[in-house]
Amino acid sequence: MAASPATKTIRETNFAGVSPVARGKVRDIYDLQDRLLIVATDRLSAFDVVMPTPIPDKGRVLTQLSLFWFNLLHDVIPNHVLSSTCFPAPFNQFAEDLAGRSMVVRKTKPLPIECVARGYLSGSGWREYRLTGKVCGIALPPGLKESDKLPELIFTPATKAPSGHDENISFTQATEIIGKSLAEKVRDVTLEIYRRAAAYAEQRGILLADTKFEFGLLNNELIWIDEALTPDSSRFWSAAQYQPGGAQPSFDKQFVRDYLEHIQWPKTAPGPVLPPDVVAATRAKYREAFRILVGHELD
Repeated sequence: MAASPATKTIRETNFAGVSPVARGKVRDIYDLQDRLLIVATDRLSAFDVVMPTPIPDKGRVLTQLSLFWFNLLHDVIPNHVLSSTCFPAPFNQFAEDLAGRSMVVRKTKPLPIECVARGYLSGSGWREYRLTGKVCGIALPPGLKESDKLPELIFTPATKAPSGHDENISFTQATEIIGKSLAEKVRDVTLEIYRRAAAYAEQRGILLADTKFEFGLLNNELIWIDEALTPDSSRFWSAAQYQPGGAQPSFDKQFVRDYLEHIQWPKTAPGPVLPPDVVAATRAKYREAFRILVGHELD
């Protein structure tokens, strides 16, 4: 029996006569001249390697959660979304495959930096703090533990890496890349989005530890692009389970990472096939994040 559009798993899009201009770790991108079609597949990457096994519903969670946040926070900054339901020819022929996982967006000139807001000390920030007492050049108080809430929210930009890990940089380095005025603007917008989103999430029992945004320019206007506050771009923790002093359970691909560590995979391509229980647990965690944040089950 064929899967319905709502349950069909898509690891890679292949439309007759049309090729994507780019395939990212998760998204396939099609050029529509002044617009782009962005399709979130069910691919999952771990340790910067795309796994051969897709996670059902993952692409739909990423797209529909992004649309939720873009709409909720539209008054902070314009975003790139034009439509998530109307697809121009020839893509209208594939509407069932695109439904729920695709966006037609304005084409912008992406800024060459990632914009990261951190409210808690985790991930690469924790690793850097242990070595230097700083995160992206920002000095922090001594004696902080892993996952501690920071004394104040910080902006920690990073360079974009075509493959591999992005590299954390200081705000001064960011100003050298995009200019002081624009760097200040994206810093202020990044922190405001975080504050609003974190307050919303905390009311629903989720802590927003950190999150990464991308911005672009269109006719000199700053536009919020890519994805918005998803489990792939953000660290979401359960407020009820929060215990600083170590890593926290998160609403993302942690089951996959734990499995890969358990089997002592060397973290080089190709990735191993994921067992059904790891796939099911990961799918459930993505769907749970969506349900809690949006307030209803994934369509």
